[in-house]
Amino acid sequence: MAYRAEYIWIDGTEPSALIRSKTKILQDGEEPGLWGFDGSSTNQAPGSNSDCVLQPVYQVYDPIRGGEDVLVLCEVLIPDTMEPHPTNHRAACREVAEKYADQDMWFGMEQEYTFFKSGRPLGWPEQGVFYPAPQGPYYCGVGATEIAGREIVEAHTTACMKAGLMISGTNAEVMLGQWEFQIGPLGPVEIGDQMWIGRYLLYLIAESFGVDASISAKPIKGDWNGAGCHTNFSTNAMREDYDAIIKACEAMGAPGVPEEHLDGYGHGYEERLTGLHETAHYSQFRYGVSDRGASIRIPWQVAQDKKGYVEDRRPNANIDPYVVARLITSTVCSALA
Repeated sequence: MAYRAEYIWIDGTEPSALIRSKTKILQDGEEPGLWGFDGSSTNQAPGSNSDCVLQPVYQVYDPIRGGEDVLVLCEVLIPDTMEPHPTNHRAACREVAEKYADQDMWFGMEQEYTFFKSGRPLGWPEQGVFYPAPQGPYYCGVGATEIAGREIVEAHTTACMKAGLMISGTNAEVMLGQWEFQIGPLGPVEIGDQMWIGRYLLYLIAESFGVDASISAKPIKGDWNGAGCHTNFSTNAMREDYDAIIKACEAMGAPGVPEEHLDGYGHGYEERLTGLHETAHYSQFRYGVSDRGASIRIPWQVAQDKKGYVEDRRPNANIDPYVVARLITSTVCSALA
C-alpha cells in the first residue's frame, strides 16, 4: 500500500527564510530517501545549475492526512559535494551541539505569531475605524471581543500533539489576533526541528481557515506589541547552581556578544526592541530577576530556588531557531566549560 511523505525544507529567502514542501508517494516498506528540487525557485541556486538535494533528517506522523502518511524535515545539500548548503543552518547547529553535548543544553522556545485576514490582523474592524480597543484585555483573554482565532489555535495544538511534538502550551498574546505556542524542553538541534514542523503545521492549518499566520517581528506599526520568540535555556550546571546562571548571563553580555547574537536574532529587531512593549532597547544589554524589560530575564522562582534556567527575550518571531540555539549554546557552554 502506498503512503505520502511530505518533504519539508527551509529555503534561501532573505531577510526571513520560508518553509517549502512537496509530496512524494512511497510504497509500503519504502523509506523516504534523498530527493531533489529546483533551487533556482527557492533562492538557493542559479538557473544554470539549479539542482539541490533534500536529505531527510527528522520524521513525524502527519496529523493532517493521517493514515500512514508522514512529515519529513530535510536538510539542503549541494549535489556536487553533498555538503550542507550555505542556507542549511541545521548543520552548523549540529556541530556546536555535538561539541558541547556533555553540558546537556536544553531549550524552550515561545513562538509568537499574528493571524491576518484580508490584510488586517484577525478580529480587527474590517470597516470604519481601523484599530480595535487598545491593548489590555487581549493577553490570555476569554470572550468574543478579546479573542480572535481560537479555533485555529486549538486545531494547531491538536495537530502538534498528534505529531508527537513537545508542545508545552499556548496562549493569546498582548495584541488582538496575536497568539503563542511553546515547544520544549529539547536539545539545540531538536528544538529547531520541532519548531519548524510546528510552524509548518500552523501555516497549513491557518491556510485551511483562509487565514495567514505571520511571524513578522512588528506586524503593526505604532503602540502595539511586536512578536518575539523568547528563548529559555539551561545547561546541566545551571539546573544545579545559581552561580552558573549568573556566569551564563555575564557571558551573554560580554563585549561584542550582544551584537553578534542580535545579527542572528531575526529580521526587524530594531523595530521590536525599542525599550517599550516589554523589551529592552537593542543598543543595551542587561539581565535581571523577574524583569520583562531586560535582555535576559531570570525567573523569580529560579532566583528563589538558586537553580534553573533563564529567558533571552530578544529573539524575534521570525528567527531561524537553529541559528539562535547555536549562538546561545556556543556562548554559554564555552563560558561554563
